[in-house]
Amino acid sequence: MNTQAVVLEAPEQLRLRPLHLPALQGDDVVVEVEWSGISTGTERLLWTGQMPMFPGMGYPLVPGYEAVGRVLEVGREGSRRVGQRVFVPGARCYGDVRGLFGASASRLVVPGAKAIPVAERLGAQAVLLALAATAYHAVADGGRCDPHTPPDLIVGHGVLGRLLAQLNVAAGYTNFCVWETNAQRAQGALGYEVVHPEADTRRDYRAIYDVSGDAGLLDTLIGRLAPGGEVVLAGFYAKPLSLNFAPAFMREARIRVAAEWKPADLAAVNMLLDEGRLSLDGLITHTEPAALASEAYGQAFGDASCLKMVLDWRAHQ
Repeated sequence: MNTQAVVLEAPEQLRLRPLHLPALQGDDVVVEVEWSGISTGTERLLWTGQMPMFPGMGYPLVPGYEAVGRVLEVGREGSRRVGQRVFVPGARCYGDVRGLFGASASRLVVPGAKAIPVAERLGAQAVLLALAATAYHAVADGGRCDPHTPPDLIVGHGVLGRLLAQLNVAAGYTNFCVWETNAQRAQGALGYEVVHPEADTRRDYRAIYDVSGDAGLLDTLIGRLAPGGEVVLAGFYAKPLSLNFAPAFMREARIRVAAEWKPADLAAVNMLLDEGRLSLDGLITHTEPAALASEAYGQAFGDASCLKMVLDWRAHQ
């Protein structure tokens, strides 16, 4: 069995090519992908060659961790059902071609536990579940009984920043601000304010959540904290981060790195979606057929109006 996959042969060298898939084992499932998302954080680093040395890093590779499709076949020990729509956060089923993170392909073979059932009504929006769960994890840390202080400043109004803002609104928090330097991306706020950093004079934020991916912002953010405040690094950073010690010392600042989402985060996000307290509307701004993947990747990383690019794989079914 073969698949058509997006393959990064080297930085900025991408093509669609056939790859062989392994036979099903145990509870494995075959997923026929309908849509996959392009991440402007991690995948941009793979595209430019700036990705830090993650385990399994190297070229050629299949990128992507946001695939949605239907179960086509189930192994003898599997519990998923044929025809079920599922979200797949990555795959490693390509032999000598690495999967980092491996979801951008027309068909995937993954363990059944990695094929997560999703609501039919979400359609292509289900590719956003990983980002929504990432935002939830940053704030609630997987649903712990002592969740962290919600952000009163969010830095960046891309998809992850908007999801953090929506989670605030869903929880009833309204006294917060979002920074955005790009005028196009500053649009689209519902229930909260987006401002340019230079227009904000406040210096008593309790919890600043940075999703910009800018490694040079840390000193600026610490300078906006209240005593004992926290900076949460919820983006993805290619360069080393550093800070001036004295300002951080005087504020007794805390710095926390938000890790990737866990299954409990995805379950919580699904519940918020089912209850209508969280919406994914308006976050997917561009869709291209998978055959135009090279052009789609270029636009996803170079067009400020492109919040989220989705590849449509249905022509390959």
